[in-house]
Amino acid sequence: MKQLTGNQVRQMFLDYFSQQGHMIEPGASLIPNNDPTLLWINAGVAALKKYFDGSEKPRCNRIANAQKSIRTNDIENVGRTARHHTFFEMLGNFSIGDYFKEEAIPFAWEFLTSPDWMGIDKEKLYVSVYTDDQDAYRIWTEVCHVDPSHILKTDDNFWEIGKGPGGPDSEIFFDRGEKYDPQGLGERLFFEEMENDRYIEVWNVVFSQYDCDPEIDRKDYKELPQKNIDTGMGLERLVALIQDGETNFDTDLFLPIIHETGKYARYPYEGEYKMAYRVIADHIRTIVFALSDGANFSNSGRGYVLRRVLRRAARYGLRLGIDEPFLYKLVPTVNEVMKDFYPYLSEHTEMNEKLIKNEEETFKKTLKVGQSLLDEEIARAENGVLSGEIVFKLYDTYGFPFELTQEIAEEHGLKISREEFDEQMALQKERARNARNVKDSFASQNEELMNFTEKSEFVGYDHLSCDGKIIAIFKDGEMTDSLHGEGEIIFDRTCFYAESGGQVADGGTVTTPDAKAVVLDVQKSRNAQNLVKVDVKEGTLHVGQEARQEVDRQKRMRTTANHSCTHLLQSALKKVLGAHIQQAGSFVGPDYLRFDFRHFEKLTQEQLAEVEQIVNEYISAAYPVTKEIMDIETARDSGATALFNEKYGDKVRVVTMGDVSKEFCAGCHVDNTTAIGVCKIVSEESIGSDSRRITAKTGLSAYEDFAHEHEQLENIAISMKQKGIKEIDEKVEAQMTSAKAMQKELEQLKNQIFALRSNEWINEKKQAGEFDLLIKKVQGLDGKAMKDIVSNLKAKDDNLIVLLIAADDKKAVFVAGAGKEAVKNKANAGQIVKMAANICGGNGGGKPDLAQAGGKDASKVDEAIELVENFVKGMKELDK
Repeated sequence: MKQLTGNQVRQMFLDYFSQQGHMIEPGASLIPNNDPTLLWINAGVAALKKYFDGSEKPRCNRIANAQKSIRTNDIENVGRTARHHTFFEMLGNFSIGDYFKEEAIPFAWEFLTSPDWMGIDKEKLYVSVYTDDQDAYRIWTEVCHVDPSHILKTDDNFWEIGKGPGGPDSEIFFDRGEKYDPQGLGERLFFEEMENDRYIEVWNVVFSQYDCDPEIDRKDYKELPQKNIDTGMGLERLVALIQDGETNFDTDLFLPIIHETGKYARYPYEGEYKMAYRVIADHIRTIVFALSDGANFSNSGRGYVLRRVLRRAARYGLRLGIDEPFLYKLVPTVNEVMKDFYPYLSEHTEMNEKLIKNEEETFKKTLKVGQSLLDEEIARAENGVLSGEIVFKLYDTYGFPFELTQEIAEEHGLKISREEFDEQMALQKERARNARNVKDSFASQNEELMNFTEKSEFVGYDHLSCDGKIIAIFKDGEMTDSLHGEGEIIFDRTCFYAESGGQVADGGTVTTPDAKAVVLDVQKSRNAQNLVKVDVKEGTLHVGQEARQEVDRQKRMRTTANHSCTHLLQSALKKVLGAHIQQAGSFVGPDYLRFDFRHFEKLTQEQLAEVEQIVNEYISAAYPVTKEIMDIETARDSGATALFNEKYGDKVRVVTMGDVSKEFCAGCHVDNTTAIGVCKIVSEESIGSDSRRITAKTGLSAYEDFAHEHEQLENIAISMKQKGIKEIDEKVEAQMTSAKAMQKELEQLKNQIFALRSNEWINEKKQAGEFDLLIKKVQGLDGKAMKDIVSNLKAKDDNLIVLLIAADDKKAVFVAGAGKEAVKNKANAGQIVKMAANICGGNGGGKPDLAQAGGKDASKVDEAIELVENFVKGMKELDK
């Protein structure tokens, strides 16, 4: 077996399949493109699903790739086992209706065993096949000459995910030898216990030949019209075998990261600390790649997953004695390890370091809050047990692992209800499943649409109406000769734009002498035809008819102006904010445009105003807008901007606006920037820790916004008895200053009144155990005034404990104080307000003599008062 680096193994795989006539397709972004069924790309085939279900036709029917993937369903096993990862690379070769078992199996065998490639000893390889797959068994034994004693037949070798393409699969295992078989079980491990450290799966080839449906018996599955091959091989796993690593982590893909981590750790990479190092090395790879592909930290979706991954890595850093942010320091090491195949990572270094460091610092604060909550719960624990619900809250909200909470609880003589914790964990997983899109991961193949290859020409760039012959009609997925009601039409020539590149589909009408239809939507078919969804309101449309197509002119023109404006907006943002600005998505419709971009901080009002001004200067400059078809390399050399992670063909369309914008784009655009009219930025907001979104309007929509705002200003001027709006800002500012002064004076007078009245409140105090106690609800006081009054009251009675409560329909504010004698006798105002606030779903605290806290649920104020009264009454007894 050859001695190779991880990067060499990856490249040799791609080189081998390139020699076998495969197109090497660049790996897709980790963030799925228009696939609501996935949070992340989680396998090599995930980004190619459109080819497997027949909805899109590949440029080549033989494809190979190295696909970065993220899976977090088994995150607790990462670092604990030899082969679990959250981020990994899947090497795959795929056949889309081309070769099948006869070639796929020998490809795998040759690559692994040939001296020209991996050179693995054939005697060390074992194979599993589906029980009824006689073809695969025959090929393994008769073509590849594998010893039948090395082949396992099992019903487990069948791959399917809900409805859609699937079929039997065959796996190849590598025997690592006796040192990974401490019980000396030998081949029994392979044939009886598949999960072991001796026989390691290195290759899985799926023979996608059936239209699967879990609701019917497998033997009744129908054969697919287009059979496919889907192969997956984990790069990290194969590299570990070739480099004889104890685990996947003991290879050149991880050890540089582990060694860099050791520079900040108190404990070395050995013994009980190995798991922590491995978790950190795995998780930082996940974080760096996910951020570089456009993900960000947040409290939902993939951003929440990413946040959990980082916090888990940071927790394991604590186990190594690293109590300061350090993960961000590992970013350059990850870049260095992966630079041969992923050079783009270095472009994001600065931003990734900043985002990760900020997230680590935030987590450190969160940990402190969680520790405070844990201390409170330990103090109030009953029957020597800390509830599993609290343990889960610490785990889920504050990042405390179960084992850490258990350790702390045991130090205080408490046990934890593991059953309750597991119940909460199961409920969370169920909520997560219900929150995901329940559609099947794969769609079923539509054989008739897949096989329909007649050409359809799009002429809509230059024409908003045209005649075209109906060459196909589909209703409910089936081809038909005529249509009334809803269905899809393909014309030999059409002017209707299909939704793509963020631009919405055209609307319009289709008419014949005896029928009229409304266009509902337009989508691209797998064979590059525009599939026009219509609702035939009158008459019937027939295949072979000539039909008049009319695009909704107003919708198209407004959409076109908005699309062209997004290009100018990107140019202006780069000019104001810097060259790092990168488009992260867009929406272009007739009413507004939305532009998402990578940037790490909120734009100031001055920056937004400057961007808006530059865009409007570009518009008024009357730049001609040209659209050219170019070879992709020529386009790149010309300086045209391409959308990151977008896959382009050999020919691309380049849209140029004067000397201010040049982008790859297949959308509809104006001929001159003056046709946009005017641009008005409506809003700028965050959509993630490193992503922003600008919403804007052009033309008539922008004018309507300007007119509405002008009308509002005129109404304000009238109400302030101004003749016009020219000096309205100065007038409003003067009025606001005057109002603030009056408000401040009013607050001072009100507080003085309450201070005088508080002298009477002292007479309402009651005896509570060894203390004088005054609890009073007040209205119309802020926290500062309440503190002043409490300070005044406790100065009148050294043994007084006082609690003031200001509550409205929702929230409650608690301010407590204790006199000097009361404090000596263990009274604690901070403890009292925290107790009251907790009852009302809040938190807070302060010093023993003066403290403030807030509650979110004012309906429980009386319950809080009762708790405080009973607590104060029993304080001496507790002390004894």
